[in-house]
Amino acid sequence: MNVYHVGVQKIDGSIIFVESVLNPHFDEEVEIIVSPTDHRRGRIVVVEGSRVGIQVFEGSTSISLTNTKTKLLGNPMQVALSETILGRVFNGVQEPKDGLGNLLIKEKRDINSSPINPVSRVYPRNYINTGFSSIDGLTTLIRGQKLPIFSVSGVNHNRLISDIIVNAQADKDFCIIFCAIGIKNDTYLYFMDKFINAGIMNRTVMYINTLNDPIIERIIAPRCALTTAEYLAFTLNKNVLVIMSDMTAYCEALREISASRGEIPGRKGFPGYMYSDLSSLYERAGIIKGSTGSITQIPLLTMPNEDITHPIADLTGYITEGQIVLSKELEKNNIFPPIAILPSLSRLMKDGIGSKYTRSDHQALANQLYASYSRVMEIRSLAKIIGEDELSKSEKALLSFGSFFEKHFINQSSPRNIVTTLNLGWKLLSLLEKEDLTVTKDEYLQSFYHHEEALAYFDSLKDHE
Repeated sequence: MNVYHVGVQKIDGSIIFVESVLNPHFDEEVEIIVSPTDHRRGRIVVVEGSRVGIQVFEGSTSISLTNTKTKLLGNPMQVALSETILGRVFNGVQEPKDGLGNLLIKEKRDINSSPINPVSRVYPRNYINTGFSSIDGLTTLIRGQKLPIFSVSGVNHNRLISDIIVNAQADKDFCIIFCAIGIKNDTYLYFMDKFINAGIMNRTVMYINTLNDPIIERIIAPRCALTTAEYLAFTLNKNVLVIMSDMTAYCEALREISASRGEIPGRKGFPGYMYSDLSSLYERAGIIKGSTGSITQIPLLTMPNEDITHPIADLTGYITEGQIVLSKELEKNNIFPPIAILPSLSRLMKDGIGSKYTRSDHQALANQLYASYSRVMEIRSLAKIIGEDELSKSEKALLSFGSFFEKHFINQSSPRNIVTTLNLGWKLLSLLEKEDLTVTKDEYLQSFYHHEEALAYFDSLKDHE
């Protein structure tokens, strides 16, 4: 029997409070009837005995204290699922946004999911080809990994994300879940055009929350996206890449909702439980026994004030397995993708490369490129003090290497496969004297070090610049 509660005791922003509710449950879905033609959705976010606070998705405008009816639906918010979900576009609460009508439902699942038993997890291995040398060669993305991108204001990270999605789709057993959180409408249209022109919409599911949408959707959208990913990966055995952008908008929404509940704030006003809240999202990546599918996450966040120690970036770094950091300086120098190599890392890289997945020299090459480029940054600082003319021949060669490394390895206009990336890396290292390559093994130098050929090759590139 349907039980409606008539009347609202209090309205506080987008939260309405209702009294004398029997057996309420936190996160329970609620139907709010404002008028015969105005039915809204909500969920319980505060439980104080028989008094509950209900977050209204569409906002509390026009809600009456006396005539509004609320009905508890007896279940947490759920997402509808079936094989036909690929190719669809939804808003943050899975309402169709593509004009194709409601989804054919095979089953429904709680958007909060259940934690994966650690015993059931399979260690992530095998890399995902993104087409970018700076990622594939140096911060390799592994299937089942969670590898965030730390961006800054003014950097075109949308182009990087869309290109990664398009390049990853070249692997035919992949599908993409793209979750946009608090984006502009023109950014949404940019991604739509990119995916349609690349012909990948049939293997993509989009959850779109724009700036005009209710703020509560920013909390729900990534949970809908990840529940969909779990269905595709562990029921349909697909390899799923989940992109969530921008997690900064998610955390700011979390802070705003926490403040509206009257909760005690933590660092910089964010709720003290933000670590566990982010963990409940990030830890849904992985591979489990009994399924050939996988969930790989690339959450993107814009670092407030370019501060990598900000709580959003700091907590994300603790939970995830590395990070890809974008550089405003490289962006200004027209380097794309503007990936800052030295602060970027992939903690699972060593187990997903090598002779079984990429090539036996991959790790040795990456180590030497890191070491040499780190030395370049030191010499650049030194040159600002004493001038380039006072540098030694070896130091000048390193500066030349650094310039070519940024212009021809990090920077690229088209995707590269892993073999091209590795060969280009050795060609760049061959610009240096052999005695300066102290991190790699002699066996690889014998196979890949060709000093004169490298000098001639990059001299020819200079002539075309």
